Amino acid sequence: MSHVPRRIALPDLAAAKQDQRRLSMVTAYDWPTAKLVDGAGIDCILVGDSVAMVVAGRDSTIPATLEQMIYHGEIVVRASAHAMVVVDLPFPHQHLGVRSAVEACARILKETGCQGVKLEGTAGQADVIAGIVAAGIPVMGHVGLRPQAVHQLGGYRMQRDAERLMADSLAAADAGAFAVVLECVPQEVARTITAALPIPTFGIGAGPHCDGQVLVFHDLVGLSLERVPKFVRGYADSKTTIAAALGRWRQDVESRDFPGPAETRG
Repeated sequence: MSHVPRRIALPDLAAAKQDQRRLSMVTAYDWPTAKLVDGAGIDCILVGDSVAMVVAGRDSTIPATLEQMIYHGEIVVRASAHAMVVVDLPFPHQHLGVRSAVEACARILKETGCQGVKLEGTAGQADVIAGIVAAGIPVMGHVGLRPQAVHQLGGYRMQRDAERLMADSLAAADAGAFAVVLECVPQEVARTITAALPIPTFGIGAGPHCDGQVLVFHDLVGLSLERVPKFVRGYADSKTTIAAALGRWRQDVESRDFPGPAETRG
């Protein structure tokens, strides 16, 4: 009888925090990327609204739509077997009231098969998180630099209001969130929040003291075409490798070296 892999579930994340085992989360938006991330044993795959920037070339995450998130989320869920899949709730659904947020999250959960949704917000959105959780939908919070609020925050910059960051994080946990992303938060603030919360924290540009780390796939493997944030460590130079391969193929076509006998049938 073949072994069917089990997905990472909410109790696994809670146990990892209890056991002080560091968690990993990477973005994916398509079948091959999700296969690679899942095959690497990454704990969580985030289908982020960053798809608007990374895949569609937009200037921010704001243009991402609910239909786009469902489309990409369904692909990633089918492509993966081990990782917990979390899909972003796109702007502006969390600001349109509890009912609108619940309906949007229910569509995401039902139409993608994902295990949870991620919601950017402050303590002011705690009632929205609570309403979504009450509907039976697992929620991951996101505080600090919130890309959907980039205009309100004055750009992509470090968030240093420790009191507000703690209040936002505690509000998300108290509302029933199963984890919280801390983005662009000073490392000592992230350490304090992580120690105070009963749920795991995932850091991105928040130092080494969070319960887990999250990065955008394209940044991690050197495939991003734009400037990479300073908190990213490059583990590959895929962009250069791919560009070189394309250039060699073009040259082989132009020189009539491709296709050769090995690639020709009949």
